[in-house]
Amino acid sequence: MKGVVLFRLLLVLAGLLLLPELALAEVYEEDFKNLGLTGTERGIYTVLIFIIAYGFVMAEEFTGMRKSKPVILAAGIIWGHAAILAADKGVTVEQLHEAFEYNLAEFAALMLFLLVAMTYINAMAERNVFEALRSWMIRKKFTFKQLFWVTGIITFFLSAVADNLTSALLVGAVVMAVGKGNDKFVAVGLVNLVVAANAGGAFSPFGDITTLMVWQAGYAEFFDFFALFIPSVVNYVIPACFMYMAIPDESPEASDEAAVVLKPGAIQVCVLFLLTIVTAVSFKQFLHLPPFMGMMVGLSVLMIYGYSINKLYQDESFDIFNKVRDAEWDTLFFFFGVVFAVGGLGYIGYLELLSGAMYEGLGDTTANILVGFISAVVDNIPVMFAVLNMDLEMDLYQWLLATLTAGTGGSMLSVGSAAGVALMGASKHKYTFFSHIKWTPVIALGYFASIFTHYLVNG
Repeated sequence: MKGVVLFRLLLVLAGLLLLPELALAEVYEEDFKNLGLTGTERGIYTVLIFIIAYGFVMAEEFTGMRKSKPVILAAGIIWGHAAILAADKGVTVEQLHEAFEYNLAEFAALMLFLLVAMTYINAMAERNVFEALRSWMIRKKFTFKQLFWVTGIITFFLSAVADNLTSALLVGAVVMAVGKGNDKFVAVGLVNLVVAANAGGAFSPFGDITTLMVWQAGYAEFFDFFALFIPSVVNYVIPACFMYMAIPDESPEASDEAAVVLKPGAIQVCVLFLLTIVTAVSFKQFLHLPPFMGMMVGLSVLMIYGYSINKLYQDESFDIFNKVRDAEWDTLFFFFGVVFAVGGLGYIGYLELLSGAMYEGLGDTTANILVGFISAVVDNIPVMFAVLNMDLEMDLYQWLLATLTAGTGGSMLSVGSAAGVALMGASKHKYTFFSHIKWTPVIALGYFASIFTHYLVNG
């Protein structure tokens, strides 16, 4: 089933990307913003390279090969061919470098932002913040039905400040711990977390890489995203209500787990993270500087505070560079590969061609709804990066719609988001592609209901 879905999507992508380049003939720009060489043999070869690389990304669960490896290789090959095409077209070295450095600037800004956020999350984890939350939920002795809502709601709001992967793994550990011996609860509970994590990340610039990209690109201001709060709630609550009916009316086995004690400075690190978010927003809103600069200022404060912890508590060892080392480097390098691979295809001319096929041919609303379905199979990062680089002239309503669909569309399949892929690996076959897909119809219902709610609230 998974292979059939992937094969069909690749055929659709190939069909869109391999359209004749006649559509570009009239809009080709002399400043070589893109080469307009989508119909060449070398250009088509780069598309196939990207599709093959992304096939390896989709198969990560089975091969064990980290997703960053194939996309970085694909990015290098694609840009190598783009450089040859540019030379054949008569593009100067300076113009080629300008196109390349645009992608470098995009990646650097987002990478530094994410690195700081990941470092703070790792610091809070090391100070036992998340472990204390997990222990509290286990000791409260909720019933399965109560735990279903508690874990879902916590994941929804947690993913608004932490990424959906971290939120899903943290709360997923609780679901698997208290649901030991009840595989039905674990399977449905983890589907619930995937939907909650993706929905919760859609209304906050810090909740998902896609929202972060739209914010940093300047298509929406920080507080604009909160207009998606109600649609995001609808996106989560509707499928959750259906799944709730499948939860057994039982209580988990009693647990004698002891309370987890927070390490010194745990609360202060949480406060510093919130202040860092405020700093990043202030740099963007008032100083008109990239948000990552505010995040870097916050990182420096955390470094200084870590130094004070070591001085005040002689038996504590708080090394901030260990937290940097433990960042999700596979995700960061995957993002590097995606930015440059998609950027290279865009430089050849494919993004403009895809833009014409989707947004000009179908209209903004239909195209943005389709973005969510593509995100269900292809990770939302390359999808949103492609949309951002199409130079679309959309109003705020449409950009928020694209953010909502790209962020929540991945919930329809377990492979559509990092949260789903991670939980499949962590659950030891209790949560699988097929246990998720049986809930796809109600998740899709929530998806369309959230789009309609967005229209009613923000249209």
